[in-house]
Order: sequence, then C-alpha cells, then structure tokens
Amino acid sequence: MGRILAVRLDSDGDVLLTGPAVRALARTGSPVDLLASPAGAAAARLLPDVEHVLVHAAPWSGFRPPPVDPEATLGLVGELAARDYDLAVIFTSFHQSPLPMALLARLAGIPRVVGTSEDYPGSLLDVRHRRADPPGGGHEVEAAVELAVAAGAPPAAGDQLRLAVRRPLPPLPPELATAVPDGGHVVLHPGASVPSRGLTPEHAGSLAAGLAAAGHTVVLTGGPGERELTAATRAAALRTVPEGAVLDLAGRTDLAGLAAVLDAAACVVVGNTGPAHLAAAVGTPVVSLFSPVVPPERWAPYGVPVVLLGDQTAACRGSRARDCPVPGHPCLSEVPPAAVLAAVEDLVRRPAGAPAPVPAPEGGPRCAS
Repeated sequence: MGRILAVRLDSDGDVLLTGPAVRALARTGSPVDLLASPAGAAAARLLPDVEHVLVHAAPWSGFRPPPVDPEATLGLVGELAARDYDLAVIFTSFHQSPLPMALLARLAGIPRVVGTSEDYPGSLLDVRHRRADPPGGGHEVEAAVELAVAAGAPPAAGDQLRLAVRRPLPPLPPELATAVPDGGHVVLHPGASVPSRGLTPEHAGSLAAGLAAAGHTVVLTGGPGERELTAATRAAALRTVPEGAVLDLAGRTDLAGLAAVLDAAACVVVGNTGPAHLAAAVGTPVVSLFSPVVPPERWAPYGVPVVLLGDQTAACRGSRARDCPVPGHPCLSEVPPAAVLAAVEDLVRRPAGAPAPVPAPEGGPRCAS
C-alpha cells in the first residue's frame, strides 16, 4: 500500500479521538497524511505518525462552515492529486456524511476510498462501513479504529487504543512553574466550543473555590476567546479563597502548551469538550462534567481514569443541542463542589496504572475508566 490520506474535518477533540486509528493505518508501513479543518489542525500536528497535515475549510463541516469556494475546492483536489495517494480513509461522526469528501477524493484520482455511511454512496466508496445507531456503535475511538481496520489496517488493542500526542511537550508557562514547580495542580477548564457543554462562571467559581479550600492549587485554562469566562470564574472563587490559590492561564498557551499544563496536572475537571480528550491523550485523570446532549458511551474521555458527573437523564439528553434548552443549565450547574472535590481526590489517590470502573450519577450510565 502506498501513501494514505486520513481525513477528519472537525475540531481538536475529534481529531485527537482519531489518533489511534491514524496510528493503526501507519502500522501498515505506509506514510499517513491527515487532512484537517482549521479548527482541528493544531491537534492534527500533535498526533504521532502523521507525516504531513493538510488544511481545508470544508463547507459541509463545522458549526459555522464557510461558503462554497470553487477555487479552494479545486485547489484541494489538485493538491491531493499531486500527492498521489493510494487510499483515502474518511473519518466522521455518526451524524456526518463522508460523501462530499469522497467525491473530491475521486476527482483527485485516489483509487480506493473508505468511509462510514448510512446514505447510499453510489460509486464514491469502495468500502462502506456501517455503524449502529447512537448510543450504540462503540466509543468514537473504537469506531474510528474499526474503520481503519476495514480499510486494511491491523487490529488494535490495549495501549494501541490509547490517545497520544507527540513528545516532548513545551515547558510549562513560567507563572505555573513558579507557583507549582513539581506539578500536581488541578486544572479546571470551564469553557467549551459548544455552550451547552460548558460551565457558567458562578458554578465554575464555586468549584474552583471548593478545590482551593481543600488545599489544591487550581489552574484555569481556556482559549483566547474564553478569557472573560475564566476571569469571571476566578473572581467568583476569590470571594472565599486567597488570590494565589487560583491561577488563570486562559489564552496564554497554544494547544501544545495546554497539553503540557494538563500533563503536569494531578487531575483535570472539564466538560465534554476538546481539552477533556487532550487530558486523556497525555494520560491525566479526568473529572468529566458531562452534558448529556451527546451520549457518554461515545464521547467520554477515553483510556484514563474518569469520574463522570452530571445528570445523564436530563431533558436535553441526546439532542445535540448547542445551547442549553433548559433554564439554568441544571444538568451541570446542580453538580455541587463537594461532588467534584470527592471525585478529584478519588482520582488523585488512585494508584497509577490501576484504573477501575467508576459509577456515574444516579440514573446515568456507568463510565469505565
């Protein structure tokens, strides 16, 4: 088999979840390139076994997709043709179609195209993989590896299924290295790319205060667009705890730098968003404040010890809602600081290398570590 094109045109978290499948393709001995969206390119560059990262803003993918750009589309076809791929493997979530990308792969002359499709693919796919309806069909990691195997990769098991990033990671930000020279801090990441999956500043502030009052150094993280959220979170926490107990690093790291901050942490408290999967990729335990708009059986942090919190029976369950349809965001906001503290301390005390199944909230699924 010659050069392989893997495609994942989603955000950072989706790309990280595809990492084990990309590594499976690389075990065929063929070089693997990854075509990513602008929102997922940084994560693509962190994946082991990716030779080249190509970037395309696809008009059929993303929350705010760009308009169709004939010049950019034809440019992508030309670039793919010039790279002379023998195989394209198109990774998608259940509700997405691989067929627009499959058509471009055909136009680029790629002789073998593989994807997961509920829709009739005509002659666009050589291998049409099928997946059970949600919430079945396995975790996103397992589903992606299954597709890679259908494309000709060897089966994966054990550590081959774990998420991973390229190492070495960058040094820690100076203010964090000074405050917690040996690591062991607790990261609280209150934001999310999808508002229904994030925390309100008041709730996040109460969680930060509870953790800090118990003696944990709390590090708030977020992207440049989340500085207002983390500032409000810190302000809420500082009503009851000393200023030095909560450090705000939002907007001060790129994705690789964030990976380093998560890698040095004892535990990460985060919603179901990209940094949850980045924490898993560096092997750090996760307290997952999981909004049930998507099923945790598919999207919970994978391969590390996890405690899943949040009302998994809430009215928004399975809705894929981007904005919370229930006033007050109760599925997450009603998780008390004491529950988060107990989950953090359980994970911090748990012996390394000995994860165990952790019960989810009453009425919710059990989330295996």
